[in-house]
Amino acid sequence: MNTVTRPRILVVGAGFAGVECVRRLERRLSPGEAEITLVTPFSYQLYLPLLPQVASGVLTPQSIALSLRRSSKYRTRIIPGGAIGVDLKAKVCVVRTITDQIVNEPYDYIVLAPGSITRTFDIPGLTDHAFGMKTLAEAAYIRDHVIAQLDLADASQDPVERASRLQFVVVGGGYAGTETAACLQRLTHAAVKRYNRLDPGLIKWHLIDIAPKLMPELGEKLGRDAQEVLTRRGIEISLGVSIEKAGPEEVTFTDGRVVPTRTLIWTAGVVASPLIATLGAETVKGRLAVTAEMCLPDHDGVFALGDSAAVPDLAKGQEGAVCPPTAQHAMRQGRHVAENIIATLRNQPMRPYVHKDLGLVVDLGGSDAVSKPLGVELKGLPAQAVARGYHWSALRTGVAKARVAANWALNAVAGDDFVRTGFQARKPAKLKDFEYTDAYLTPEQVRERVAEAGLARP
Repeated sequence: MNTVTRPRILVVGAGFAGVECVRRLERRLSPGEAEITLVTPFSYQLYLPLLPQVASGVLTPQSIALSLRRSSKYRTRIIPGGAIGVDLKAKVCVVRTITDQIVNEPYDYIVLAPGSITRTFDIPGLTDHAFGMKTLAEAAYIRDHVIAQLDLADASQDPVERASRLQFVVVGGGYAGTETAACLQRLTHAAVKRYNRLDPGLIKWHLIDIAPKLMPELGEKLGRDAQEVLTRRGIEISLGVSIEKAGPEEVTFTDGRVVPTRTLIWTAGVVASPLIATLGAETVKGRLAVTAEMCLPDHDGVFALGDSAAVPDLAKGQEGAVCPPTAQHAMRQGRHVAENIIATLRNQPMRPYVHKDLGLVVDLGGSDAVSKPLGVELKGLPAQAVARGYHWSALRTGVAKARVAANWALNAVAGDDFVRTGFQARKPAKLKDFEYTDAYLTPEQVRERVAEAGLARP
C-alpha cells in the first residue's frame, strides 16, 4: 500500500494512555495498514506514581523514565514537541516543537491523551513560591531544594532563618501529597543525622488539605491507619485547612496560622491539559465528554482518554459516573482505544470500555504502606509488598524493572548520601516555571493558523 494512502493515526501524549495505545497499534497493525505518529516533548514515558521516591532519593530519575525507542519493533514517528491546538473540522493538530517551530500535523484519526497539569487556585503568591510534583524535573529539583535547606540551616547563625528552612509544607491529602510528605520526611529524618549542628526537633513537616479526611478513597480504616503512621513520624496533619497566601519565607493557612517556611509543595489535585480548551468541545468538570467507546461525539476519528477525558465508568453502574484519573484506567483505556481504532479500520464494531478498579496502593516509605487490592485492606509490610509489587509489574520494560529493583535494594542496604546534584539554581524555579500553561492557542487562533496554512476544510 502506498504511504500516502495509509490512514494517519496521531497520538497526542506519551503518558500511560498514549504509550499503551501506540504499543497496541504497533503490535496489531501491519506497517501497511496505518502510519502512526506520536507527539511528545520527551523521549520517555514517565512512571508518575514513583515520583515521590525520586524526590526522596530512593530511586534515580532515570529508573522511572522509560525509553520510547528501546523496542527493536518500534516504528512510530515521534514529533518532539507539544500539541498546542487542534482543529477538529480540518483534522489538523498544531504542534510546537522543542525548538519552538510551529508544525501543522494533519491526521485521519487522533487520540487525545495529553494528560493533566497541577490544579491551582487564585491564591496570592502560590505559583510564584510553590513547587509541584508532576514532572521528573520537579521531583529532582525538590530533592536538591530540601537538602539545600538542611545545608543552609546548618550554616546559618540566625535562629529565625534556621527555623524557616527546617519547616516544610505539603498541600494535598490525596495519594500524591501523602506519599510526597511521607517520603520526604523520611529523607530529612535520615539526613539530619549527618548535621551535628542541627537539632532534629526543629524539623517540622506539615500536611494540609481542605478535605475533612485523608485519602477518602481508601475508606475510613485505611485512611485512619495512614494518618496514624504519619502522625507517629511527627508529621502535623491539618484537615479542613488550605493556603490563604504564600510568600518567599512564610505561608499563611486559612485558619490564620502563619508558618515560617522556604518550602511549599503543592499537590492539591490535577486538571485536564489546557489543550482540551482549544477544541471548543463539551466538557465535564474540565475533561472532554466522550462516549463509552471513548469517541468524541459528532467528530469522526477523534478519541480521548486518560486524565483529559470523562470516560463513563460502566463498571459502577451509576448514572453519570466517570472513571477516575488513575494509571490503571489510563493504561487499559489506551489499549482499548487502539482496539477500537483497529476495529474501525477493519469495518468492525467498536466496544465500550468496562473495567473494574483493581484497588489502590499507597507507599509511605520504608516498611510503611496501606493498600486495598481487590477490596482487601492491608497495612504495614504486606501492604508495602503489594504496593511495590504492583509498581514493579506495571513498569513497561525489563530494563526499568531491573533499575527500580536494584535501586530499592541498594537504598535498603546502603541508604542515601544526601548530595545535591545541581538542580538548585540561584533563582529557584517554582510551579509556574515547570508547567507551560500559557503556551496554548485559543480555538479561534487554531482555526486562523490552519486557514493560513491552507489546510482548512469548508
